[in-house]
Amino acid sequence: MKNTLSSTFAGANREYVASLAKGLAVIRCFDHQHTEMTLSEVARLANLTRATARRFLHTLHQLGYMESDGKLYWLTPKVLDLGYSYLASQPLIERVQPYTKELCDAIGESCSVSVLDFPDVVYVARTLSHQIMSVSLNVGARLPAVTTSMGRVLLAARGDEEIDELLAKVSVERFTKHTLVEPAQIKGEIQMARKKGYAICNQELEIGLRSLAVPIRNRQGKAVAAINVSSQPLKVSESKLLKEILPQLREAARKISDAL
Repeated sequence: MKNTLSSTFAGANREYVASLAKGLAVIRCFDHQHTEMTLSEVARLANLTRATARRFLHTLHQLGYMESDGKLYWLTPKVLDLGYSYLASQPLIERVQPYTKELCDAIGESCSVSVLDFPDVVYVARTLSHQIMSVSLNVGARLPAVTTSMGRVLLAARGDEEIDELLAKVSVERFTKHTLVEPAQIKGEIQMARKKGYAICNQELEIGLRSLAVPIRNRQGKAVAAINVSSQPLKVSESKLLKEILPQLREAARKISDAL
């Protein structure tokens, strides 16, 4: 389960606050598939006993992060304060939007910026030219890093041994017939991204969606984020993507790096 607590880590680290981890697990078990849940459902998804889940739900309710009708529980908008603390503390997020809009206007394709929070990439900026995905992605949305172009260019900044360790921890979902699921294949694409300085994902996440990404680097040259362009294979050929759009994407990444 996504919110299973790591007893091994907790036991090995005396600074680990298990109660805090459990409280966060309760919050994190709510998503687009679980918007309202009973006590039993929360306990199961958060890997907690009913009594423990009840105490955390009650505490979150008293603090204003949770609402309930006596049977079902759901999150309140106050939870957004937790995410806003991150957004407000990151200069990257404040500065990238003008450049994603500039790029989007120039090429007529949607543009996004994300950071790596393995096993996912988290969207921190997004400018749409038009909706080309069946799933709406906004700031804070997550997608599997190994199946996305932005995730692969960010993983390319890691060493091969670390990549092997990370890939060993994830179970890759096959979204389409094009999705790479074998660790060796995925590692090969990550290594190719390291060599070329960009990554392309062709309909691995969704049929009719191709994305191209490059890293955004800080002053020390470290990849701190990635920027991508999403297009439709029938509309934009891979040749056009590389010859015309890649240089503009790299220029946008350079401008953002300079702004940082």
